[in-house]
Amino acid sequence: MGTMKAVTVISGDNNVRGPHFNPLKKDHGSPLDDEERHVGDLGNILAGSDGVAEISITDKKIQLSGEHSILGRAVVVHADPDDLGRGGHELSKTTGNAGARVGCGIIGLQSSI
Repeated sequence: MGTMKAVTVISGDNNVRGPHFNPLKKDHGSPLDDEERHVGDLGNILAGSDGVAEISITDKKIQLSGEHSILGRAVVVHADPDDLGRGGHELSKTTGNAGARVGCGIIGLQSSI
């Protein structure tokens, strides 16, 4: 059996709408050191000077199957750094005050044979 991984393609299409994936109704936080956080809080990424960011995320809260699966959900790239719920701004605990959406995609599966 091949390996399975979640993949997404990010484009400039910002028509994805809706809040962060938060089925457990938690405050926004960091995937690195906050037990209390949205399932969809995956932290910050950095793009190179060419605008390309290649990332690999391993996370204990996201699932590829079951009631809280992330498959078919959107991944969104914002213009500004996510303050991880710690910025003191009115949006910190809900969105991380990360600014405008600059790219988005849909999470799906890719099979390596």
